[in-house]
Amino acid sequence: MLLHEQWKRQRETTPNIAVLGSGGGLRAMVALLGSLGALNEVQLLDSVTYLSGVSGSTWCMASLYKEQDWSTKLETVKPIIANRLTDGEVTWTEQLDKLVEYYQTNNYSLTHVWAVFISGSLKEIDENVLTRQRRNHTKDPYPIYTVIDQEGLNTDVWFEITPHESGYSLSGAFVNSSCLGCKFKNGTLIKKQSQMDMLYLQGLCGSALAERKEILKWLRHYLSSFTSPPTDLSKLQKYKIDEHCWFLLKHLDLNLRALIADEDNTSVHISYFKSELLSGGFNGAGVYDNSWILSETPNSKVDINTQTLDLCKMFMSRYCGLDRTAAVVKALQLAASWTWGTTYNFLYNMEVKDVPRPLLKSRTRQYKDAGLLLNSSYISVLRKERNIDLIISLDFSDGDPFETVEKAAKMCEGLNVSFPKVHIPEDRTQPRDFYVCKGYSKAPTVIHIPLFNTVNCPGAVKEWKEKYPTTTMHYTAPMISDLLEKAALNIRNNKKNLLNVIKEIVQEKKQNNACN
Repeated sequence: MLLHEQWKRQRETTPNIAVLGSGGGLRAMVALLGSLGALNEVQLLDSVTYLSGVSGSTWCMASLYKEQDWSTKLETVKPIIANRLTDGEVTWTEQLDKLVEYYQTNNYSLTHVWAVFISGSLKEIDENVLTRQRRNHTKDPYPIYTVIDQEGLNTDVWFEITPHESGYSLSGAFVNSSCLGCKFKNGTLIKKQSQMDMLYLQGLCGSALAERKEILKWLRHYLSSFTSPPTDLSKLQKYKIDEHCWFLLKHLDLNLRALIADEDNTSVHISYFKSELLSGGFNGAGVYDNSWILSETPNSKVDINTQTLDLCKMFMSRYCGLDRTAAVVKALQLAASWTWGTTYNFLYNMEVKDVPRPLLKSRTRQYKDAGLLLNSSYISVLRKERNIDLIISLDFSDGDPFETVEKAAKMCEGLNVSFPKVHIPEDRTQPRDFYVCKGYSKAPTVIHIPLFNTVNCPGAVKEWKEKYPTTTMHYTAPMISDLLEKAALNIRNNKKNLLNVIKEIVQEKKQNNACN
């Protein structure tokens, strides 16, 4: 009985600590890996209760949680991940085959296409499922992946995905994660679906590297090797792409140009269409007959999108038996309508108290990268049942290093969620490496750590930020090594500061328990 009471008191005074990794593409992925490695070095990682991320940080999380109890062998796991990013490879054939697999699932969207694209940068196609992590990580922080409901911006926005349950953090409406994506009606499962794999989850969480135009530009760059007219069909044959599929890729390039450009520049893209697509191409001898192309040339971006959809319908009727062509055609349709993250709504047609009615009326919902709203997962981590005492905010943003914590404070105020007062320094461009935000007794303490700062990058904060832009999707081995070290320095240099904050929280909890 005495041991039980001692254990109970120890549990009541042990702080619940959450580490948050912000978005930031590969920069966030590598920097989070370096930060966690340093937390392990200073023997603080085993004190962390939750690990949560958005966007690029979730790519790191997915890589780590492939390994059972990864936190106990991080010095082995870390170089494996780093080496994969430089030396790994996913071939175009593997990517196209994965795209076909996704195409054959329900609710195929641009998120599936994007997931296949980023597999080339992540250097792996991870087909594990999240629920496998339920019993494999008893010694690791509990993972929380975060996205937002893009249709529910005026209702319940934050959607978290964990090994056990997935749902809306604020209203508390959840479903078993093994059933996320299954078809429900009136709370009853009516159609079982295969679980989303980790590649799709990474595409879902990291579906916004930057602004929409930056994504489109990146997609155009990614397609450039296919849309430059080859002198013969050998290039197409290498990737098992016929001349009709090449035309579709070329047309996708046109569509992306139109989406990127301002309306005033539409004439440039119409001219491009005439000169590049309607002037001739390939047939079996090296030139295709373009007589089957719709005769009318588009005159505006609206017409370009319309013609894209018409061409897609034509291809679907002619080539629906060709899986790869059909998958690319559907991707074109999705690009024209800009459809992301479509998922069956497990709340459809239910009557649930305290859940906003718009969430109950649609058969599907659309989820996207939470970084488009807030580049860190504060709201989901602060779900009241978690009783968070300390948040260690690792900010890997490439803009204002204080935007996430400042925006989180304002958002929490509007949601009546406890959050400490945030004091922003006058010069946001020259941040230090350690900030502590404390508030009243019910609010958690927040430690905010900007990635590049005046301590680990003295006199060169701007230069380091420019070296690692969000849109860069491949780093060399020296770049990865340097970034791992910069992130690690932020933890090593502040070991004592971290310990002091944790000790203060423990002391406060002891005093509060004594008063109660």
